[in-house]
Amino acid sequence: HPVESGGGLVQPGEPLRLSCTASGYQLDYYTIGWFRQAPGKERELVSCIGSVGSGGSTHYADSVKGRFTISRDNAENTVLLQMNSVQPEDTSVYVCAASWVTPTVDSGAYHCTHAVYDYWGQGTRVTVAS
Repeated sequence: HPVESGGGLVQPGEPLRLSCTASGYQLDYYTIGWFRQAPGKERELVSCIGSVGSGGSTHYADSVKGRFTISRDNAENTVLLQMNSVQPEDTSVYVCAASWVTPTVDSGAYHCTHAVYDYWGQGTRVTVAS
């Protein structure tokens, strides 16, 4: 299962970077999604990035567009979520999930929002407060 790290307490407007890593399998072959679920709210897909073979499409929720960036560090077998200008409403548990993508996927037709996730992490808590 993927493992998240990087959460913590951060002040509004500050940056924070979350990491999603895995042991035993290469994240290159997986679409990775970052989800969050705050108390009393539905789980939200914050961002996703398609597998390398599918073309690496990306998606951002409207609430984070322009502030968050998802990327891969293939050398470290890690997917990063760079969170800039965080706001109190970003407070949540952030969970990384992985969806295996066949290497024969039609990269012209696939998008990371199509993913059905096979593996879920335990989550890392982000608290934005002054």
